[in-house]
Amino acid sequence: MTHLDDIDPEALWRILDVSRQLGANTDLGTILGQVVDAARDVLHAERGTVLLYDPKAHELFATVATGADQIRFPADRGIAGQCARERKLINVPDCYADPRFNPEIDRRTGYRTRCLMAIPLIGFDDALVGVMQVLNKVDGVFVPRDERIAMVFAAQCAVALQRARLLEGVLRQQKLERDLALARDIQLRVLPADLPSVPGYDLAGSSRPADQTGGDIYDCVPREDGSLMLLLGDATGHGIGPALSVTQVRAMFRMALRLGANLDQTFLHINHQLTDDLGGERFVTAFLGELDPRQHRVRFHSGGQGPLFHYRHETRSCHLVDSTTLPLGILAEVLLDAPKALQLAPGDHLALITDGFFEYASPTGEPFGLERLKATQVRLAEGSALEIVQGLYTTVDHFAAGAPQVDDMTVMVVQRRA
Repeated sequence: MTHLDDIDPEALWRILDVSRQLGANTDLGTILGQVVDAARDVLHAERGTVLLYDPKAHELFATVATGADQIRFPADRGIAGQCARERKLINVPDCYADPRFNPEIDRRTGYRTRCLMAIPLIGFDDALVGVMQVLNKVDGVFVPRDERIAMVFAAQCAVALQRARLLEGVLRQQKLERDLALARDIQLRVLPADLPSVPGYDLAGSSRPADQTGGDIYDCVPREDGSLMLLLGDATGHGIGPALSVTQVRAMFRMALRLGANLDQTFLHINHQLTDDLGGERFVTAFLGELDPRQHRVRFHSGGQGPLFHYRHETRSCHLVDSTTLPLGILAEVLLDAPKALQLAPGDHLALITDGFFEYASPTGEPFGLERLKATQVRLAEGSALEIVQGLYTTVDHFAAGAPQVDDMTVMVVQRRA
């Protein structure tokens, strides 16, 4: 056990002064610099390094190393690794006579390490914070008195470093949450607040992400000839990456239409660009369609987005329509067949629904499924498009009975009025 009586007053006052400074700072980089400088001063050393411990990687890494480059290595290697493993101070009076010493850094920097002390940094709850190393005592080698000073000094530094790392983690999480909130706000602004008014038709849509940002999107764009271009997209996964992907799809969709592209050209343009950008690691399932309200016909390409739900008023039944081609972003040179077409009779509706609906599971693990989605639409079909959308969410939520939503849920309904 180290006794304060074993430490001369000047060193003790210096340690107390450093402790006060450390307590006044919360920035990890600043505290690390103060610790290294104070260690050299108090222990009369030429150089110092603080190696922080990364418990996930089980590694020690140097964030501040006076006179040396930053390094990272396994926490069971060398003198520092032994110090971390055994949680004991190690005093090496002649480094080149000690087989544990690695001279590689000396060879790289041209500096020669004569002697060193490695001191474990133990925080509260007996948690390993890292290892502090001091190199080359100015007037000889490190002696037992230096060891006692080092242990007291390390105890003060460890708690300050641990506090700073915890605070840094909190601040990083808060920044991430702010960034996610901003991303969510931007994405919600991209979704149409109101769908266009089309004579003889009723349209509604909604999207509910599983995370703060979603990987689904929908859009409707009226054209000068009276037709309406439709988009529903679902990127693999959910979170920031998929949210960026589907936002990109929506931007390219709108740009292609502004440039006068037809349905085929728009689909191929988006697919080609996504193939370059996503690099084969991700893809987007997407429905791109064109509603002709005079012919009451929807022509479309469905890249992996399916099934689609076609409710037929005449038979009071809901039919599944398969996707027509590969998802966007998988293969640049897609051989596109002619668009598939659906006729909408009075009272019919077309529902574009992402898989977050039918894959939503109850507390027992049973998915809501396609048949329940079909039956729900038959039950809701006499209502407006908005009532169908709202009813789908309500029915699935009731079935889920509080089970967590694990995937984004997006729906768009195109209903021909009876």
